[in-house]
Amino acid sequence: MTEQQEASEDAVMTRIGQAVILLHAGDREEARNRLGEIWSEIGEEGDSLHRCTLAHYMADAQDDPADELAWDLRALTAAADVPGDLPGDLPGDRPGARPLQDGRPARWEPHPAMRVFYPSLHLNLAADYVKMQRPEAARIHLARARAATGALSDDGYGNGVRAAIARLERRLAAEPGAGPGPGPGPGPGPGPRPFPEQSP
Repeated sequence: MTEQQEASEDAVMTRIGQAVILLHAGDREEARNRLGEIWSEIGEEGDSLHRCTLAHYMADAQDDPADELAWDLRALTAAADVPGDLPGDLPGDRPGARPLQDGRPARWEPHPAMRVFYPSLHLNLAADYVKMQRPEAARIHLARARAATGALSDDGYGNGVRAAIARLERRLAAEPGAGPGPGPGPGPGPGPRPFPEQSP
């Protein structure tokens, strides 16, 4: 990669970061506008990390739960587009592989640098489905979030994601039809959408 390409990629992340500052300051509309402009520039085929990061924060800027879900799904799709560990690299590159439920080849593995994103990405989707009153879909993504926590460090970020998963697990366990579950019943929702502030 040339220095010019690296500078251009850094500029994209800088612009995303500036929009996120606006979002955290409460200016959701301007953050949404700026993130929308960047998305138009990088497009569906742009750098996977850029798309994942932008879609994650664009979901935060949405007022409609269905729009939030759509952007969180884009973030997960972008994370899966980063080349993985095994021969063939990209999901779908191994024509003889047995597909999984989500359409990925059976031997597909996420890129090591992206593994830390998965607990948060699935947690966000679980929270979206809770808002849309789809508890079964929420439980599927919450289980995937829990299964991915091995990639998290024992630090403030990792502990925050684990705590948010546990809160949502308790909330879902208290839903009608869920049967007896751990925890004291419904607590607060998952809270702020945790995501690494630094690119992996």
